[in-house]
Amino acid sequence: MSHKERPVFYRQELNKTVWEVPQRYKSLSPVGSGAYGSVCSAFDEKTGLKVAVKKLSRPFQSIIHAKRTYRELRLLKHMKHENVIGLLDVFTPATSLEEFTDVYLVTHLMGADLNNIVKCQKLTDDHVQFLIYQILRGLKYIHSADIIHRDLKPSNLAVNEDCELKILDFGLARHTDDEMTGYVATRWYRAPEIMLNWMHYNMTVDIWSVGCIMAELLTGRTLFPGTDHINQLQQIMRLTGTPPASLISRMPSHEVRPPFPRWPPSARVGLEQQLLFVCKQKAADFPSPPTGTPPYAVAPLLPCFLSDSPCLSQRCFSECFPCAATVALVISFHSDFFFFFFFFYKLKCVV
Repeated sequence: MSHKERPVFYRQELNKTVWEVPQRYKSLSPVGSGAYGSVCSAFDEKTGLKVAVKKLSRPFQSIIHAKRTYRELRLLKHMKHENVIGLLDVFTPATSLEEFTDVYLVTHLMGADLNNIVKCQKLTDDHVQFLIYQILRGLKYIHSADIIHRDLKPSNLAVNEDCELKILDFGLARHTDDEMTGYVATRWYRAPEIMLNWMHYNMTVDIWSVGCIMAELLTGRTLFPGTDHINQLQQIMRLTGTPPASLISRMPSHEVRPPFPRWPPSARVGLEQQLLFVCKQKAADFPSPPTGTPPYAVAPLLPCFLSDSPCLSQRCFSECFPCAATVALVISFHSDFFFFFFFFYKLKCVV
């Protein structure tokens, strides 16, 4: 039986991190780093393409790290969609099990992540529409395999110079299960049931994250920049209101139930006030108010905020977004939240 010839590796130190990669990958240059690894750009002499090489940080330090490594490798291997990052190569310089401490993943090089783009420039409405469309398109593909990403945020969305987007980082993604983990996703983009319901949530947590990202693209600022878990929930309820008793009764933790009924109703910021604030911010960006949206077009917002059914039945919704296949995701529990931003964006209301 013939064995595949082992490539020749070389070492290079970048930002105090030693990289050991096959000789086919030249011109290593640091791109970024995070809690779970570092990324370099490189030129692949075999394919003639620029690629991203990710060195996983301590992939086998603990069982949790090993699970994350396995999940990311397994999912990337099977993901084949133009809005989801794909795996081009995987390697390790180790020659024995005792030396097996490093794992490298090779993917397409995308240029910049959405977090950096939002900080550097203001996006047009066309940009926002195209980016959100691509996120939903990639999510539909991921969700079709019963996979929850669980860590959607601007820094995990890569965009190239043609505004083409790919969803990154599947280290926290996992197959839907009866019981899930609470501490996933960056807090600002985390759905409330992850913090409160803990072990029981589903794909809709990704839709919540998309709503937070969309709001940030439209307004230029983080929607719920909580300083801790409690403050995060306070900011969410300031917009959405205190949960009804029927919802609180379904929370599994008795420790979090008592505080909610004691929150004063005045703490809630009404939908009308939120619309007025955001619309004024929107209007300040234009030298003169844009035309094309009659004042009465804003009226459907309030009933649509209560349910996605009247939202989908609105004439302006079907006309402005005829491609219902992508939007018709598993938008159920968080449909109110998502469609609030979606409708505000499509109507371009300015006061």
